Amino acid sequence: LAQNGLKYNAFHTTAICSPTRAALLTGRNHHAVATGTIVDAATGYPGYWSIIPKSAATVAEILKDNGYNTAMFGKHHNAPNWQASAAGPFDLWPTGLGFEYFFGFMGGDNNQWNPHLYRGISPVRETVTTADQPLDHALADEAINWVHNQKANAPDKPFFLYYAPGSTHAPQQAPADWIAKFKGWFDQGWDKLREDSFARQKAMDVIPADTTLTPRPAELPAWDSLSPAEQKVDARFMEVYAAMLAYQDAQIGRILDELKRMGQLDNTFVIFIEGDNGASGEGTLKGTIDEIGMLANKVEIDPEDLSHHLDAMGGPHTYELYPAGWAWAMDTPFQWMKQIASHFGGMRNGMVMSWPNRIKHGGEMRTQFGHVVDIMPTILEATSIQAPTIVNGEKQQRIDGVSLLYTF
Repeated sequence: LAQNGLKYNAFHTTAICSPTRAALLTGRNHHAVATGTIVDAATGYPGYWSIIPKSAATVAEILKDNGYNTAMFGKHHNAPNWQASAAGPFDLWPTGLGFEYFFGFMGGDNNQWNPHLYRGISPVRETVTTADQPLDHALADEAINWVHNQKANAPDKPFFLYYAPGSTHAPQQAPADWIAKFKGWFDQGWDKLREDSFARQKAMDVIPADTTLTPRPAELPAWDSLSPAEQKVDARFMEVYAAMLAYQDAQIGRILDELKRMGQLDNTFVIFIEGDNGASGEGTLKGTIDEIGMLANKVEIDPEDLSHHLDAMGGPHTYELYPAGWAWAMDTPFQWMKQIASHFGGMRNGMVMSWPNRIKHGGEMRTQFGHVVDIMPTILEATSIQAPTIVNGEKQQRIDGVSLLYTF
């Protein structure tokens, strides 16, 4: 995508999940659509009660009303907990926000090996995963099948596909053969990984040549201070993470390859945003193979014990999340990480835009400031659709984003 499109190195999210997705879908500041934090932490205060108002129609709703077929696949973390069951109400489910088709899960995370899924508003009863093909594979299959059906029945009708996999949020899980690909890659530790990433970023002109690398926070341990058992386990955490990310990328590649085979890719506008926040430090200093147990019951792992069970990591009997040291390394060259909106490490995410029929400067870097609120205006300008003033009888509030088409 980057070779055929444009790379953006100053694009921003909100540093956490639900607010980023609300801003992306509505084009409004996340507080303006009642999503100042994740929906699980909603309060009764303005900007924080987790109910996206009818006055902020999503890009899917607008496109649907203008003749597009719309579908969503993956994670939807924008319905409050008390509405995220088969009892509804369903106004804030994808099908209530303008998506004609939905296949995915409700909430912040889901087991990749044994997912709890919905098709539309109905629970999925069949098994969609196999011993070597976790949820991401099923999401891609479902997306490809939807495009096939859409084009078979209405070949001239445009489509909007929102693909939002749960990777690489916890639980970090991946097929064993993909984990094996990364064996030994991270034995050098997070300090060295950060230095290596920094050097590659300079070589790729992702960051200016005179950039200074920010130091490791005092709260994070140096890699060399860890015991051999801790280093062994922590390196394995990162191998699992890398495998999950690589596997997800491969599934997205399958979708793009199929669009190319169908003759659709050259005139398909693809916006690829790498994550809805910075890398996560929620695994604490030690990491965990039981995220829920860690959060709810303060369960801690024993690295010495876990070092004898490395093969189980990333499999169906773990629900893991890497230590915070890796999050710091992956947010190179910035300070801090997910949830921290005061530093770029929490909210600056890589983005690529690709549209071969329109973008003629493949592989170039764009340094203009961008934010998730800009995505909806960008899509509307690209499709020559004017933002409506009234949707379903509701007067629409101000759109806060601006189109990024000027950067083409």
